[in-house]
Amino acid sequence: MEKAKKSNGKIKKIDLSWIVVSDFEKAKKFFIDTLGLKAGQCDDNMGWLELSGHDGGAVLGIAKASNHCPIGPGQNAITTFTVDNIESFTSDMSKKGIKLIGDLQVIPEHVKMQLFSDLDGNLFQVVETLDGHNKQ
Repeated sequence: MEKAKKSNGKIKKIDLSWIVVSDFEKAKKFFIDTLGLKAGQCDDNMGWLELSGHDGGAVLGIAKASNHCPIGPGQNAITTFTVDNIESFTSDMSKKGIKLIGDLQVIPEHVKMQLFSDLDGNLFQVVETLDGHNKQ
């Protein structure tokens, strides 16, 4: 049974921005071979790749375009904000008038995600990592 997480209403960290690409394989080659970024977590079936610089730093996620995501290739990078309890945090966001986009998405044992926009319509995502995320 998962422990109930307390929400302190604070964003814990910014550690990932991600983009949507139309051709996942070509994008992998571009970012790894052409730009020289270091490949991290990769799931070809899900169409997901995480990249970083060779000295670390923030992570860039590459997502294959899909019908499950309202963001299309070339629209913008999505910066994620990590929180302890996404349900509580997004409830607070709604009360403050922040526009949530779509439904809460859950990838079991990995992450919960909710898109939202700022006052100008720029897209961001709040995430909660789940217990199985770092298990191999």
